[in-house]
Amino acid sequence: PIKFGDNLWICPTHLPSPEPEIATVRLDPGLAFGTGTHATTALCLEWLSENKAEFFDENIVDYGCGSGILGIAGMLLGAKHCFSTDIDPQAIQATLQNAQRNFVEIDPQLPENFNPPQVKVVLANILSGPLVELSPILTELVKPGGHLVLAGLLDYDAEVVRDAYKADFEFKADKSLEGWTRLHGIKR
Repeated sequence: PIKFGDNLWICPTHLPSPEPEIATVRLDPGLAFGTGTHATTALCLEWLSENKAEFFDENIVDYGCGSGILGIAGMLLGAKHCFSTDIDPQAIQATLQNAQRNFVEIDPQLPENFNPPQVKVVLANILSGPLVELSPILTELVKPGGHLVLAGLLDYDAEVVRDAYKADFEFKADKSLEGWTRLHGIKR
């Protein structure tokens, strides 16, 4: 088990939760990216744990959902609904299975079928190139005053990604771990 902030554990399904009174995502390694051990996923999980008051009873988006870990964590921390998407059909299947294992409802979609409303928090843990390419789409998904959490970028790519969003977002301090950066912006 790995703890993120004060409010979240990621725990293999065969082990008991070290603190059953707080949110625990049950997840085993599988075909899709996202078990919490990679720095980019860890940075996003830490943000979710530390900022759960920002999305309590609000909708969130997990763009590039992989295993579904971020959306599941968001739901267990109090999000009302998570809209998820990924380009990989195996990721869609993994997210469905992992959501069921954690007793949360998430209906992941391939991008061509993905049409969520604007939400309070958008999480995108994908590579820097796609983050830049997707900037118009991701920007539109965030409500004014909402949060954009971007990860999957190496430290030296942070400025390029931030530049793609800076017209619409005020960025908080970057967070770096093991050469990877998480950006957090609030929509103007």
